[in-house]
Amino acid sequence: MSNRAKLKEAFDVQTKHGAFYTGGNVEWIENNLYCQTTSSVSIFDVDVGTVTQTIGDEDSEDADVLQTFTASTDKIVTSHKSGLLKQWKHDGTLEKMWKSIHKGPIARLRLKDSQLASGGSDGIVRIWNLAYQSCTLSLKGCFGVINVVEFHPNDNVIFGSGDDGKINMWDLDKGDLIRTYSGHYSKVTSITFHHDGEHIVSVGRDRVIVLWKKDSSTAVRVVPVFEALESVVCLPNVIKISGDTSEGIHVATGGNNAVIRVWDLSKSKEVYVQSNSLVSKAKDEGGLAIKHLLFNTETNTFAVVSAEQNIILYDLDTFNCKKQFVGFSDEILDLAFMGKGDTHVAVATNSADIKLYESSTMNCTLLKGHTDLVLSVISSAAQPNFLLSSAKDNTIRIWSLLDKHGAACVAVGMAHTGSVDSVTFNNLNVSFAVSGSQDTCLKIWEIPDKFEAPSNLICKYTEIAHEKGINSVVVSPNDKIIATGSQDKTAKLWNESLQLLGVLRGHKRGIWCVRFSPVDQVLLTSSTDSTIKLWSITDLNCLKTIEGHEASVHRAEFISNGLQILSAGADGLIKLFNIKTSECVCTYDQHDSRVWALCVNSDESGFISGGADSLLIKWKDVTQEKRLEKQKESEELVLQEQQLSNYIQNNELLKALKLALNLNRPFQTLKIVQGIIKKGGCGLIDTVHQLRNDQKEGLLKCAMEWNTNSRNCHPAQLVLNILIKELQTGDFRPVGLSSMIEGTLPYTERHFKRTTQLLQDLHFINYTINCMQPHAKNVSNK
Repeated sequence: MSNRAKLKEAFDVQTKHGAFYTGGNVEWIENNLYCQTTSSVSIFDVDVGTVTQTIGDEDSEDADVLQTFTASTDKIVTSHKSGLLKQWKHDGTLEKMWKSIHKGPIARLRLKDSQLASGGSDGIVRIWNLAYQSCTLSLKGCFGVINVVEFHPNDNVIFGSGDDGKINMWDLDKGDLIRTYSGHYSKVTSITFHHDGEHIVSVGRDRVIVLWKKDSSTAVRVVPVFEALESVVCLPNVIKISGDTSEGIHVATGGNNAVIRVWDLSKSKEVYVQSNSLVSKAKDEGGLAIKHLLFNTETNTFAVVSAEQNIILYDLDTFNCKKQFVGFSDEILDLAFMGKGDTHVAVATNSADIKLYESSTMNCTLLKGHTDLVLSVISSAAQPNFLLSSAKDNTIRIWSLLDKHGAACVAVGMAHTGSVDSVTFNNLNVSFAVSGSQDTCLKIWEIPDKFEAPSNLICKYTEIAHEKGINSVVVSPNDKIIATGSQDKTAKLWNESLQLLGVLRGHKRGIWCVRFSPVDQVLLTSSTDSTIKLWSITDLNCLKTIEGHEASVHRAEFISNGLQILSAGADGLIKLFNIKTSECVCTYDQHDSRVWALCVNSDESGFISGGADSLLIKWKDVTQEKRLEKQKESEELVLQEQQLSNYIQNNELLKALKLALNLNRPFQTLKIVQGIIKKGGCGLIDTVHQLRNDQKEGLLKCAMEWNTNSRNCHPAQLVLNILIKELQTGDFRPVGLSSMIEGTLPYTERHFKRTTQLLQDLHFINYTINCMQPHAKNVSNK
């Protein structure tokens, strides 16, 4: 009983964190970021760091590709590759859909009240009445693709710009071209309106900011900025940055230099230039620049959208990074919990940066240091604030968790000549680390007591361990044995000085993962041959082979004090096995592609998984909740059965019938119906009429079941007769009616034939008796 209490029986998805931004438009309304993906719009709550709603189709081969979108507080409009415009509610309900009539794709959409503006690649801006989905105006005058479309916040005019660098202003009443602003010599990328409603600010690829007055086509000021700008936002007239107060026409820009700059255009002066840009650091290492700059006036916060699909929130007053979110992570290769109480999650993706998430908010910090793809991450069991990573740059790194945000690299190990696929700490303390590489070498690294960041790790032992690359290394709980798993189909055991202790042969293909049991002298291996094997460390024999996956088993972990195994494979499935019975307790199918990474919480209250579908899924243990639910259901069932018995004993047949139907008890329902029939009269008809439609549907299914047995055909036919009459009146219409009726016909015909034959036999007996009566009288007279 004690072992059963320890075993896990069920896990439920706690949260899912997938790709919520893959490039394109981003809009910020209240505390939600509206982000574009391939075929949908994700509504991302910046407070909790999760997607609360997805608007549109799921990503698939048949999905209608999204070109762009726009959003307001009450509606969302999207344009698609099919040439359709779609209007949605915020709960994901599709309200309207119509043809765009643009010749080519739509590049920009904007909403204002019940009007929609669409700018296409055909150089035309169209105004739509959303009430009737009709095009009310077709505004011409731009050249090339419409890059900018903006409604004026106060006046009934609209601005648009194409590839020629000119900004046009049209009247929305008649559609006349009122004014053309010619001041840029390259494509205009963004325009914004000052709070006074009179001044307009535009930026472009020609490295200037232009200040306009709405009523004049002559530029008020042209401010050179010496960088190609992608976005501009208007700021309050009075701002305070880093303790300095400034008053004037303030705007913030973002562009190719990857920093936010604040300008006072009334003085043609740069007020502030950002010095702590996370995008800037990415740019120094080959990253890209700012693609969108958004400003939330309620919270005085900037949102910077980089070309790497990262969204970073900065405070206007201090320019400190408040939060950072990763819109798209590509494949997740490895995971590790970090910090006391699993406060952080380190994620290795198809990137040279390690993504360090805060578990509670999913605020992300990028750990930069590796120069090629990170392949493996693991935290120390003895000191959870230490993280060990390895990458394709042939190095390993140790990171220390900082008090505020992120982690710092404190040590680097450089000795491998191939990509390092797996690393691990020892368990009892942080005295050494082990690494296995594609150069077939196994290395033990000495870890110093104190780090002089960044320290160089000293390689203590090196051994050519396998014939092919090493996929996994692990240290035993007592730090005495090291196990390795390789692509050469073998697992090997080594002592602390890398002397070979034994070779485990039995897998038919390469080994992906090796793990020591926390309580027994047992080693677990998982392989591309779709099996998990348990080996005895003492005699090197295979104790058990567990099958269940239909593809490579990439990761397997001992849980429940070594009594169970949690595994993940290339079939996209996560499975829970009981070691004693070798049975699969449950299978979880939440990933759309192969699952590479699996990491269990320190207290085994849940786990986290990641795979090739870019999904990071948090799971929680709901074993106790499920047991309590079953116990509660069992208690309720006992009470209902007792209530049913009381109803029958008290001759309350209507209540008994309803309860028997709710409990799905066909035999007891039959006995109750027979009892009602014995009373005679219209009792059965009246009783059936008082049932709810769902109860009538259950009674119909019971009658179909009774109808298969000739002994019960009489009550079955009576019930069917009553329910079919109700069907004819239209009061009762169950789901799958035609199949139900078809299922009763063969048995009904058989019962009819048997009854007809019985009547014929009865009539023949009556005829025989009637014929014999005169003869009997004659005999008696004689």
